[in-house]
Amino acid sequence: MSHKLETRAVRTQMDRSQYLEHSTPLHLTSSFVFEDAEDMRASFAEEKQRNIYSRFTNPNTSEFVQKVTEMEGAEDGVSFATGMGAIYGTFAALLNAGDHIVSARSVFGSTHTLFTKYLPKWNIETSYFKVEEPEAIADLIKPNTKILYAETPTNPGVDILDLQYLGHIAKEYNLILIIDNCFATPYLQQPIKFGADLVIHSATKLIDGQGRVLGGVTVGSLDLIHEIYLFARNTGSALSPFNAWILSKSMETLPVRVDRHCQTALETAEYLENHPKINWVKYPFLKSHPQFELAKKQMSQGGSIVAFEIKGGIDAGRNFLNTLEMLSLSSNLGDSRSIVTHPASTTHSKLSESDRSEVGITDGMVRLSIGLEHIEDIKNDLNQALAKL
Repeated sequence: MSHKLETRAVRTQMDRSQYLEHSTPLHLTSSFVFEDAEDMRASFAEEKQRNIYSRFTNPNTSEFVQKVTEMEGAEDGVSFATGMGAIYGTFAALLNAGDHIVSARSVFGSTHTLFTKYLPKWNIETSYFKVEEPEAIADLIKPNTKILYAETPTNPGVDILDLQYLGHIAKEYNLILIIDNCFATPYLQQPIKFGADLVIHSATKLIDGQGRVLGGVTVGSLDLIHEIYLFARNTGSALSPFNAWILSKSMETLPVRVDRHCQTALETAEYLENHPKINWVKYPFLKSHPQFELAKKQMSQGGSIVAFEIKGGIDAGRNFLNTLEMLSLSSNLGDSRSIVTHPASTTHSKLSESDRSEVGITDGMVRLSIGLEHIEDIKNDLNQALAKL
């Protein structure tokens, strides 16, 4: 029987033990024992699919990966200790010295650092295209280009890239299309439906949803995931069984939580759009968003992130943060608690003003990650802070 996504998030479970537990137990073990010498030999020869060592696989990590794999419509997956571990592990496993990446310019800051500081050590170069100019991708492709990469929605500007178009380009030029789906989660968007070969998540964000643990996961086609798994297995970027257990349990409530996040985020975006001290608001399901129709085509709802610009530049942005009473000041997102950041003075402060402008970060821009508080309490805190500017 084929179940709906929400049901798979709840009912996907590893085989029960002799105790027939209803909820998957923790498997806090570094290794697993064998029945005899032949069982051990066959296991290491990969003639059997079984747990050997928790750096390789563990029942808790396997269950978590299986849930994400099923929800994304992928063939297989591999977990990592963090989201950046998943990004690095995926690229390091698939690229060789001399290869080339084409990427959207609007990517997570640590991903940008990986592309510009670390991968060049191995003669791996990256060419960027602006999110509003995807037609430039074809001109950036070289004979040694291997990967096409993007986030959608982007961090922190919540821009939307056309997944179907990216899938078409990747297929035409025989590229591996990798999509960071962190902001949308597998509940709101499944990039594989549009042609993505691999999908990456920082499970630390909405998948956990409560700011408790770190984790990452990459899912996609069998052949690519096998290469990534071998890299992860041999380089030690394993997700801990405890974190995997937390994340797997979190997946069971992901649809319910994200529905609430999205509902409140849309109402908050609409409220901010009419505030006299706000220049602009960007939220994928706000009709004024430049890619509103595209967002509706490839996402079921708009997500939990709202970006907006306060009048008054950097000083106004800092003052706004200082006058908030309830909302948290943190660099995380996707939490049950609403979080506010001012990228120009914090996460992206080391970039030049022109570099920030390239990725849509203005001096007064604020990124708001909507939590699970009551909408009126969120609006009241925003309103009192804006009133003091």
